[in-house]
Amino acid sequence: MDFLEKITDNQYKDLYFNIPEEQKMGAVSVIGGNGQNFRTVVKTAEYLASTFPLKEVRAVLPNSLKSKLPPLDNFIFLKTTEVGSFSDAKELEAVIGGADFTLLIGDLSKNTVTTKEVSNALIDSDNPVLLTRDTVDLVAEEKTDRILMREGLIIFGTTPQWQKIFKSVYYPKVLTASQSLVQVAEIFHKFTLSYPAQVIILHEGQILVAKNGKVAVVPLEKTGFSPLTLWNGEMAGKIMTLNLYNPDKFIEATVAALFR
Repeated sequence: MDFLEKITDNQYKDLYFNIPEEQKMGAVSVIGGNGQNFRTVVKTAEYLASTFPLKEVRAVLPNSLKSKLPPLDNFIFLKTTEVGSFSDAKELEAVIGGADFTLLIGDLSKNTVTTKEVSNALIDSDNPVLLTRDTVDLVAEEKTDRILMREGLIIFGTTPQWQKIFKSVYYPKVLTASQSLVQVAEIFHKFTLSYPAQVIILHEGQILVAKNGKVAVVPLEKTGFSPLTLWNGEMAGKIMTLNLYNPDKFIEATVAALFR
């Protein structure tokens, strides 16, 4: 299987040398939260701003949180639904278009309006985007086929979330939790030959990274992350930033980001 590479150490750590040292570079947006929950988006934005020499890091939140947070320059508040989540695709599209890379970190609160507006914003924007946590569930419900055809899209999800995506687009391969690593790698080998979407999936303690038919596999236990800390925003933020600084090297940059 020449498309499959098994990795147990950070063999692409040299890509960290492409992070600028003397001059800040790159503007990123972290989108997420709802009227009751803003912790992950704010923490992730703080982590990125304190860890990488990014020129700008914006935390993009629903307007329902404006009265609960201090008026900081890097906080952007957008129109919301009655339940306190995002409600305007054009605003979201403008935010994505104004950043070099965008991380949709989740906690969006599941509702039909937000599902539709986020999906439309993804389709109508061009800049790179990484989707993770409950954002993956959201896009599995609305215009999924068109979203998967979007260039510059990274989807970081679990096996159940990828099952939803496959079901939504009537993908002819079955993905199950009981499948072997080789079987899952073969599925995403073929999937990424059909769709330009870039894939990250946690499956049975293994992280698979796939693009254009190539698949790299990293055991979670080798990364320094746990099944819980994997989703706290740090890993997704690192993946976004390493890909920002290493364009056109998705698999290498993502693997480098997986190791603490």
